[in-house]
Formats: sequence, C-alpha cells, structure tokens
Amino acid sequence: MVLAWTGVGHHLSPVSRSLLSGVAIVGAAFILSWGTELAERDIPRSLALIVLALISVLPEYAVDLHFAWEAGKNPEYRAYAVANMTGANRILIGVGWSLVAIVYYFKHRKREIPLDPSQGLELSLLLLATIYSLIIPLKGTLSLFDVAVFFAMFLYYAGRAAKGERHDENLEGVAEILDRRLSTAGRRAVVAAMFAYAGYAIWLSAEPFAEGLVATGKGYGVDEFLLVQWLAPLASESPEAVIALVFAFKGKGSTGIGALISSKVNQWTLLVGAIPLVYAISLGAVSPMELDHRQKEELLLTSAQSLFAAVILSDFSFSLREALILLALFLAQMLSPWESVRYGFSATYILLAVVMLLASKQRRKMLWWALLLRTGSPPLLDSTVAHNLHGNVSIRQHTNVE
Repeated sequence: MVLAWTGVGHHLSPVSRSLLSGVAIVGAAFILSWGTELAERDIPRSLALIVLALISVLPEYAVDLHFAWEAGKNPEYRAYAVANMTGANRILIGVGWSLVAIVYYFKHRKREIPLDPSQGLELSLLLLATIYSLIIPLKGTLSLFDVAVFFAMFLYYAGRAAKGERHDENLEGVAEILDRRLSTAGRRAVVAAMFAYAGYAIWLSAEPFAEGLVATGKGYGVDEFLLVQWLAPLASESPEAVIALVFAFKGKGSTGIGALISSKVNQWTLLVGAIPLVYAISLGAVSPMELDHRQKEELLLTSAQSLFAAVILSDFSFSLREALILLALFLAQMLSPWESVRYGFSATYILLAVVMLLASKQRRKMLWWALLLRTGSPPLLDSTVAHNLHGNVSIRQHTNVE
C-alpha cells in the first residue's frame, strides 16, 4: 500500500514489483480467510463455503479480470486472460485437491475422505458447468451468451446454498481469538473492516503483479503465456490451498475438499463468465472474445481435467489413490506443453471419466442427477457410499439423503 501511495513502486524492477505485490496478495487473502471464518457464525455452512471460496479466490479474480480489461484495448492480453484462468483451474484440482488427500493420509492414516451429502450441491453444479464448458473450445469464442449461462449457474448455486442449515464450527487461531473477545455487533464490524482492508490491498496489487509478470517474461526471454499460466496462479491460489490443507491437518478433510470444490465451482462459473463481460465493457462493444488455437487447446484440457475430477468425487469419496492419479496427470501435462500432448491428455482425462462412469452405478446416478438440474445427492445411494458418508452407522439403501 505504501509503495502504491508514494509512487515508489513504479520505479522498481518488474521482478521486485511482482514479488512484493504477490506477497501483499497472499497476506490480504489470509486476512480475508479469517474474516470469512468469523462470518460462519452468522450464515449457513454451504453459503459460508461459497463466501470463503469467493474471497479466497479474489486475488485470482483481480489478476484475471485485469488481463480481460486490458484485452479490450490490446488483443495481446486475450491470451493472458485465458492462460491465467486455465492455469488457476488446473492447479486448483491437480495440486490443491491432491494435497488435501495426501496431508489427510499422512496426518490421520486414512486413505479416503468421505464427502458430506450436502456437497452434492457443489458436485452437481461442477458437473453442469464442466459439461457446458466443453462447448466453448468447439465454438471458439467466449461470448455474452456464455456470461448469461455461467452467471445463472452461479446465482442458482448461491441461492440454494443460502437456504442451507447453519453449523457451529469450532474456530481456531486468529478467528477464535476475535470471536471470543468481541460482541456480536463488534464481530460483524471487524469482519466488514477486514474485508474492506484486504480487498483494497488486493485491488492495489493486482495490476503491478500482473504487469510485472508480463514484463519479467519479456525481459528475460521467458514465454509470457506459461509464466502467466503457472506462476501467477501459484500466488493467487495459495491462500485457499493453505486454508484447505489446514482443514485436512485438523481432521476436517471433507471441509477442506468442500472449500476447494466450491472454489472450483466459483472459478468455473463466475470467473469464466466475468472474462467476456469485462472484455466487452473494456472494448465498448457487444463482441465475443475470439480464442486462438492455443487458447482452445488449453480450455479443452482444463474442461477435460474438470470432468475427470468431478466424476472422481461423484461417489462422495476421495481416495489417496485418486489424488495421486490427479497429481501425476497434472505434473505430466504441465511439463509437456506441446499441442499434441495437450490433445492427448484431454483424451486421457475424458476416457478415464467414461470408464469410471461405466464402472460405477453411483457415479452414473450423480451425472444424471446433475443433467436433470437437480442438486444434492441422488436419493438412492449405494450401500458402500452410505457407509462412507456415515461411518459405522447402518443406513438403509433407500434413505433419501437430500
């Protein structure tokens, strides 16, 4: 903030600008996460996860929408907007989801994280958004029609989540101290102040961070597309990943995965929808964002990975083996940035998703449930899924979980 107010930041090298503004973004995101934890006292759990996901990915929104705004003035930035969005989504699943299961296993020696039935809302919307996203590379544009579809999905998601039940979660650390020492009115005032303060810091930091990365790539001969795709999301996605890992470390694996699923739904609906909207406003015309060949490949690969990940979770459990498969595939495709390889990994993700659907009646039920625009878990759960969800409690196969 001081560097921005005094104008000193403009005289720093691109590397220094990116580093300092990136640290500011990470710090602000942690302040936002503490505020969100406090807000859980006043709003339903599903809505709290949406708020947590929205706030923790605010840095990602700030950076990506900056690129989308600049793309309306300079066509070169269209590639950066797509690069940052696809990189962030693939890192979130390939690294974020996987690390939660790995940390959960090494800390608690449990190979499987059972998902709460209420997370069927997120899974249904993720499946729907992913299936629609597969159309975008085929038509080659991000248009205002896509904005309407993705925004409608997100608003429906938020509306359903707001009707959920409240859960009294045990707070720890900074959030617990503030909750213990403040009255209800004081807590709400502090939450509002934390959101405003950290949001302002992110707003100041987004442009120097994004522009510093582009200038660094050009100055050092590094492919700016790859730099924006992988380095920028590491800073903008790190707070939400750390929060989810803390949940896993404390034995709340389902909450950790739930937060990351919600983040994925937010990015795959609200963020993707906001890109062409901001682009059109900046351009000053009702015009779609045209995608070049490379951008279509990246979007196809991201959609294919999202489909595979959603199918994995559609049996309401996430195992260590599945996490390692996601991580291995992500690392392999990240280290092989060539056209034929991207198409190969896209086909691999889709093929694996189809195989898993054919092999699991429960996963097919969940997919059909999503296609029917239903949310929550299907009414007929397999007995093994019911056991995973409820531990050793006996539950009849025909229990209506929703």
